[in-house]
Amino acid sequence: MAIARPIRVLAMAAVVLWVFFLYQIFGPTRYPKGPGDRVTLKNMDRDPNLDLTGEPEDSLHRKDEGYEPGEAGTARINATILSVVRNSEVDGMVQAMRDLEQTWNSKFNYPWTFFNDEEFTEEFKTRTQAETKAKCSYELIPKEHWDVPSWIDDGLFKESLKILEEKNIQYSGMVSYHQMCRWNSGLFYKHPALENTQYYWRVEPKVHFFCDVDYDVFRYMQDYNKTYGFTINLYDDPESIPTLWPQTMKFVAQHSEYLHENNAMNWLSDSVRRPEHNIKAQGYSTCHFWSNFEIGDMNFFRSQAYEDYFNHLDRAGGFFYERWGDAPVHSIALGLFEDASKIHWFRDIGYQHIPYFNCPNSPKCKGCMAGRFTDGEAFLLKEDCRANWFKYVGMG
Repeated sequence: MAIARPIRVLAMAAVVLWVFFLYQIFGPTRYPKGPGDRVTLKNMDRDPNLDLTGEPEDSLHRKDEGYEPGEAGTARINATILSVVRNSEVDGMVQAMRDLEQTWNSKFNYPWTFFNDEEFTEEFKTRTQAETKAKCSYELIPKEHWDVPSWIDDGLFKESLKILEEKNIQYSGMVSYHQMCRWNSGLFYKHPALENTQYYWRVEPKVHFFCDVDYDVFRYMQDYNKTYGFTINLYDDPESIPTLWPQTMKFVAQHSEYLHENNAMNWLSDSVRRPEHNIKAQGYSTCHFWSNFEIGDMNFFRSQAYEDYFNHLDRAGGFFYERWGDAPVHSIALGLFEDASKIHWFRDIGYQHIPYFNCPNSPKCKGCMAGRFTDGEAFLLKEDCRANWFKYVGMG
């Protein structure tokens, strides 16, 4: 018995809708479009993290080359894992350590160095040391490095905090956050405990690492002359840094000799993708490397160019009168004064700091969806500035 044509049409439509439904769920990740294409990853039609990701195509150093704990680990270079953390954050620190030890450091046993503006408790020391076979050091930040500097006007600072809070600038009301941003920007590498250390990997409490990394990342930095490594590249809140770029341009006008011929000025000054950010930040795109993850060579920060730049910013007062973070300060300095080819995207290191991810497509990764940038609301997609980095610099 033949099926009536209207019924056949309805059945076919149901099949098409069902196939479309399955495609939406299991098909490739796509990003929502918005006015002016601002919500999409413009200039990046396909997130490169969706492509199969392997290790860097270079000669790499492995765990069987002399990375035993203690003095037996002769292959380790002059480097440490670094964390600025409070005693109350011990649970989150232990979780982050456990992730990084399981995915990387248990193979290489690099030391951990913890910093705090107050003495670490015995509980903190005991619980963190239990997570690693590597040496742990617990350091007190010198009072003169942490205190609000003498040239900051207390009344103006308090009034500035009120204005920042009224604008809903995150963490702006916490004096300790301003102090931490200043210390991370220009003082951490001056601590006596790091005096003879060259490379660091910054790790914060509650972050996650998803992928097995089977080579010495510090040796990679050294062998291939890399200055800085990042995973996540974001836009900052322009309301938190309205005078950072004008102060930077003032410094550059006085010290043009520090500009590197292969700089990333176009990345720093782009006004196409998010023009409103460029306008509010007075010429700065607000693109920056998210510094809760960074692998760096402290010789860059100890250079005369960076020292002079930090001192200029420090005297301008923006770490306290505004909410200048170490992320844009590091990023601007690197983007202007360093060879952009020495800045490396560690695309193979799976990483999360809420609400953003770096999720490679790799069999070495577990618990992280390839290509996922955020598990938050869709509007957060527009905070991704990797497209501009890839456009102006590349994926090296």
